[in-house]
Amino acid sequence: MNELIPTSQNDSGEITLSGRDLHEFLEVASRYDKWFDRMTEYGFEENIDYIAIGQKRPTAQGNMTFYTDHQIKLDMAKEIAMIQRSEKGKEARQYFLQIERFWSSPEMVIKRAMDFQQQKIVQLEAKVKADEKKVFLAEAIQVSENAVLIKDLATILSQRGLNMGQNRLFEVLREEGYLLNSKAYWNKPSQRSMNMKLFEIQTRLHTSSDGTTYTKYTPKVTGKGQLYFINKFLSERLAI
Repeated sequence: MNELIPTSQNDSGEITLSGRDLHEFLEVASRYDKWFDRMTEYGFEENIDYIAIGQKRPTAQGNMTFYTDHQIKLDMAKEIAMIQRSEKGKEARQYFLQIERFWSSPEMVIKRAMDFQQQKIVQLEAKVKADEKKVFLAEAIQVSENAVLIKDLATILSQRGLNMGQNRLFEVLREEGYLLNSKAYWNKPSQRSMNMKLFEIQTRLHTSSDGTTYTKYTPKVTGKGQLYFINKFLSERLAI
């Protein structure tokens, strides 16, 4: 079927078309806004038979101008075409009747049903993904109230499907500024982490083989910290 005037489908599955496209096809001499105002006097109602759409387009001078178009339903378009009492109006009306017959054909009824079903599947998949994220976050609440070692946090993450070993987890925490990476304060929680109450610190003096004594820091993840990092890493994984 040759497309004399472009049509589309609204959210309710109804056929609509641009009022300006119809105005142009009918070769109406008067300006679009005056013509459309006259057409609405035949009893067409906004948000029932048509909706107004504000759009911008460039002028010949390169500036942008604002204008109004209307998406009108097929029944309204048929009546407007009949009102014109012209050959172009008759041609448009016959075209709209042809679209209506095509739209009501068994093939199109089946196609619309299949499209609707596919849309529902997409919506369901999106809901499942959102629910999956909620489940992960809900599970993350079930953490130890006691502070745990980094290796224990790595185990908790692994149990929730995020395989990140202890060494890699240490690297990530240092890279993202939760732990310090300077030689003197290696793996000591940053001030930001301590302010957020994500860690506790265990310190002990350690003597190296050359007799040098230094402070060794062992970070332990608080209950709040466990919840924070589990939510963080699982949310990032789901967002990929």
